[in-house]
Amino acid sequence: MNIGIDLGGTKIEGLLIDDEGQELSRQRIATPNNNYTATIEAVYRLVTNLTQDFNVPNDLPVGIGIPGTISQKTGLVKNANSTCLIGKPLDKDIENRLQRAVKLSNDANCFALSEAIDGAGSGAGIVFGVILGTGVGAGITLDGTLWTGPNSISGEWGHNPIPWPHIFTNDKTNKNA
Repeated sequence: MNIGIDLGGTKIEGLLIDDEGQELSRQRIATPNNNYTATIEAVYRLVTNLTQDFNVPNDLPVGIGIPGTISQKTGLVKNANSTCLIGKPLDKDIENRLQRAVKLSNDANCFALSEAIDGAGSGAGIVFGVILGTGVGAGITLDGTLWTGPNSISGEWGHNPIPWPHIFTNDKTNKNA
C-alpha cells in the first residue's frame, strides 16, 4: 500500500492505493486558509479518514507533494505559495502528528516524475511538467530521474521576476509607471 497527499493552496487531496496501484480510497478537503497548525491537523484527519476502512500498517509512510520545497540548508519549507508553510519544519510536524514517517517533495516535481515514469512522458529523455493552480510550478526529469538543481527549484520557471513595467510602455521617462 501507499499513501499520497497533494497539499495545495486551496485543496488537500489524499489517495490510498494497494500494491498493484489500484485506488482503495480517495478524499479531498479544503486547505485551511493561511493557518499552519490547521493545515497539519487537516492532513492528519485526511490520512485517518483514508485509512480507517483498510488494514493499513502503522509504519506505512506518507508521501506529500507540497507547494514549495525543503531547504537543503535548514530543513525548513521555502518558496511556497502557501506562505504559512514558509520557514516551518513541515515534515517533522506532520510526522509527529501522524506518528508515521513522512516524505515531502515539491508538488510539480512529483507531477513531472510521475509523468516521466508511467505517464505521457514515459520513455522521453526530458520531461518538463507544468502545474497551474493556486500557484505556478514545474518539474524537470532527465532520463526518468528528477533534476532539482542545487537549490531544489530547478523547474520553477513561474517564480522569475518580470521586467519593469516601463519596458511595456512608450513612456521611457516614467520608470515607475
